[in-house]
Amino acid sequence: MKNSCLTTKEIENVLKSKGIQPTAQRIAVCKYVLCDADHPNVDEVKAWADENFPKISLATVYNTMNILVEVGLIKTLRFPHSDKAIFDNNTSIHHHFIDEKTSKIYDISSDEVEVKSKLSNDFEVKEYSVLLVGNKV
Repeated sequence: MKNSCLTTKEIENVLKSKGIQPTAQRIAVCKYVLCDADHPNVDEVKAWADENFPKISLATVYNTMNILVEVGLIKTLRFPHSDKAIFDNNTSIHHHFIDEKTSKIYDISSDEVEVKSKLSNDFEVKEYSVLLVGNKV
């Protein structure tokens, strides 16, 4: 399940609770990443900021994304089709499907994928992630 959009006040409170100053730039980036963006990378967030909230530096975007990861509002993903980190505002356990034609990333519910492990008892699996690649028809 995707994180629900947080209000400006909720974002301020989360940032303050972690000892982070809730600047207007950080709040704007948070609102975009948590509510509107779909698996963005830093360059996409910066492009959005340049169009919608001028004068946000690339460093501010990077720092804000790292803060969101640190406080658990987004996850960092790395996929073989991209050398850039991708951010996911769906922090529940789920999998991903990458459309080879469009490079669009789809969230796939964990109950839509069955994985059977034959690992020995030497391993304690806490979480797993499946990446499916193909074409959406």
